[in-house]
Amino acid sequence: MRKAPAMHAGLMSLVLASAWLLVAPAQAAQAPQAGTAHPPGAAIASAHQLSTDAGLEILGQGGNAFDAAIAVSSTLSVVEPISSGIGGGGFFLLHDAKSGRDVFVDARETAPAAATPAAYLDKNGELDRDRATNGPWSAGIPGLPAALVHLAERYGKLPLKTSLAPAIRIAREGFPIYPRLEKGYASRREVMERYAGTRAVFLADGSPPKAGEILKQPELAHTLELLAGKGYDGFYRGEVAKKLLAAVKHEGGQWRADELSGYQVREREPLRLKYRGWDIVTAPPPSSGGVALAEILQMLSGWDLSKLDDAHRVHIVAEAMRRAYRDRTLYLGDPDFVKVPLARLTSADYAAGLRATIHPEKATPSDLLSGTPAPLEDDETTHFSIIDAEGNRVAATQTVNLLYGSGMVAPGTGVLLNNEMDDFALRPGTPNAFGVMGFSANAPAPGKRMLSSMTPSFLESKDKVIAVGAPGGSRIITQVLLAILAYDAGLAPQQVAALPRYHHQWMPDAISAEAGALDAATVSALQAMGHKVNAGEASWGNLQTVMWDKAAGTLSGGTDPRNPVGKAAVLAQP
Repeated sequence: MRKAPAMHAGLMSLVLASAWLLVAPAQAAQAPQAGTAHPPGAAIASAHQLSTDAGLEILGQGGNAFDAAIAVSSTLSVVEPISSGIGGGGFFLLHDAKSGRDVFVDARETAPAAATPAAYLDKNGELDRDRATNGPWSAGIPGLPAALVHLAERYGKLPLKTSLAPAIRIAREGFPIYPRLEKGYASRREVMERYAGTRAVFLADGSPPKAGEILKQPELAHTLELLAGKGYDGFYRGEVAKKLLAAVKHEGGQWRADELSGYQVREREPLRLKYRGWDIVTAPPPSSGGVALAEILQMLSGWDLSKLDDAHRVHIVAEAMRRAYRDRTLYLGDPDFVKVPLARLTSADYAAGLRATIHPEKATPSDLLSGTPAPLEDDETTHFSIIDAEGNRVAATQTVNLLYGSGMVAPGTGVLLNNEMDDFALRPGTPNAFGVMGFSANAPAPGKRMLSSMTPSFLESKDKVIAVGAPGGSRIITQVLLAILAYDAGLAPQQVAALPRYHHQWMPDAISAEAGALDAATVSALQAMGHKVNAGEASWGNLQTVMWDKAAGTLSGGTDPRNPVGKAAVLAQP
């Protein structure tokens, strides 16, 4: 994975540092005149060039941003099995330009009835880590196929069959394996090769995937064709559903036919907040991202960050992160099952109270903030952002959780199942695969959606409209936070995507930072304030963002240089 370039930590100094870009930004589309009422074309940023191209293809056929989202999402499901797929789920934040409506489409996976906390304990009463992260017991009921159907029926202009065509073609004809797929398979090989369906896909030629080889997935192409032709019933009932149920049963799991056929996406009201002239629309529960953003940004509004030196700026931001992540752990879960105190957690008065506890010169030890640590979304999630010529926009984040999800492909379907059950608090107070914990608000129950960190977001100011999001586990939220701060400081989309990152999630009590994010003097100053600083960590995330500059009449996009196969592109208005 390519690392972010070394960079001074101060956001305002970053505005002046343009020479560090690793990847050229998407070509801006220029309007005939500035200040146009609609974008001068369309922009897409995604984690793979084939998925971006698929979205552009559908836009070229007369589709809108929502049709393009189906094409991008389904193509990512084919070319990024390490990160997402139709055996997983996701969140789609939509803006309909005609009505002015924002809507959050929740396609998070749901818990099967058999998946009780007791089912994940070993004979000693400890969490059975293998069952929680590998194979059929680790998988929730998939939500992504239902989301694709929902987008086509409610918001798209084209038939689902048209929008799925690029993904079907690429699944059937194949695509070149890239190094991240090869390395990810090697790290999960023992699990992947337990299952006959997985071996049929990834060991079709008798050897593990190698970069440069062509990966063909004819069974996945057939499943997508059934989805394209029969809609919801093409996945959740009939041939595919029978094969999914049989595969889960054969490997010792317990799914019911009514749990598949009863899956439904939820349309939810997005969270809305303001920060320094920006109107921000973001993810509500069962995402924890929007609530955490609201808390952090409202805490930070008490400071002019541009007037602080680097160490004090990072200190204040990290302290705000610390407090928001503590609340994430204790209060958040699926709002259909638990009462989430949204009004309090997102109120300015509550943020002011938290702000008052931040010492300007000293770190607050996390164990002095009552509670215990939090659940997350794996690093191998994916995100894409779209704006079309009508002003419609999509910010979508989708996942199968760990690298290659559960590792289990259901034979005859090409569908790689997720392992999202590990995002529940399967055993309260016990860390999940990523060392974070949860409690009763995020305990599993039949049909319940596990808590997520996915934070697809829109930003709008007087003259700019932006869609942004990222993968990165519990670090998704802080990536989006730093992107918002960077846009506020004046950075362009590609600069925002490449920005070096730091993070604090309450527990463990440490600031994590990529190589080059914090210079030696800043690290020393933070340590003197009482912070533990893990500087020089491996890079994380894969941020994708697009921007419409209404004043200039331009579109541009940014794709994360940490991921060399990503692509941001602009399609000019004909």
